[in-house]
Amino acid sequence: MIGKLDLYKVFCKVARCKSFSKAARDLYMTQPAVSQAIMQLERELDTRLFNRTPKGVSLTNEGNLLFEYVYSAINLINVGEEKILEFKNLTTGELRIGVGDTIARYFLLPYFELFHNQYPNIKFKIVNGTTIELCSLLKSGEVDLVICNLPLEDSTLFIRSCIDIHDIFVCGKDYKHLASTPIRLEELVQLPLILLERNSNSRKYVEDYMLSKGLQISPEIELGSHDLLLELAKINLGIACVTKEFSQEYINKGLLYEIPLIEEIPKRSIGVCSLKSVPLSPSSTKFVEILERELKDG
Repeated sequence: MIGKLDLYKVFCKVARCKSFSKAARDLYMTQPAVSQAIMQLERELDTRLFNRTPKGVSLTNEGNLLFEYVYSAINLINVGEEKILEFKNLTTGELRIGVGDTIARYFLLPYFELFHNQYPNIKFKIVNGTTIELCSLLKSGEVDLVICNLPLEDSTLFIRSCIDIHDIFVCGKDYKHLASTPIRLEELVQLPLILLERNSNSRKYVEDYMLSKGLQISPEIELGSHDLLLELAKINLGIACVTKEFSQEYINKGLLYEIPLIEEIPKRSIGVCSLKSVPLSPSSTKFVEILERELKDG
């Protein structure tokens, strides 16, 4: 009799193919065997998982709920099997990291280079997204590490802080007079502000800090890119809230000016996140070691 894990693998394949016949081809099984496996699983769960039509199949509400859990579980199993194969001196394998564009460009590039020089046969899989999106991918087993903006509250994650960063406000030449004297937060929020989108962890941190001071931010422009924040501030469309460490080139060249605040926004961190319940792959372990060693030595 086909085992329960195999039943779930067939279930996932049918759900993704939306067809018994296509699933059968991918699994190198006969179509009757696939149909029998699905019927067996439905009997064991006493639940109909698929709607059958002449054009194919679609998940029922119950089937869709089950698929979310089973797909994540099978992904984690596949990751576990792959990790076993990587233990031979990191001669093969994949480094799967979830990270935002800004952190990748301004922070991680040198460490990617170091890792690649030491382990050239390890492939990179770098997935971009917001902190929330990346943590979801981490939990489903699609990435091994997430490097993101902190703070982050999640009891399922092991979080290591890497470097401190600072949120500042910058402006172009038309607002250069604001850079001469420190201003109060109450004055700042009255200016035409350019901020990251609401789903950004960086935006939430600054917004929460302002709310703790009894102030509400109403930006005139919201963006999904840190680089665009810098560029729009440079052409005088408003005052941009940016990460100081990632904006230094613009400030040093005189393209942007930091607006000093009487009460500076407290520093925060960039951190490395991994699942507490799943051991890191050898490649991920080695990447974290390189990152921590270089930061310590630097």
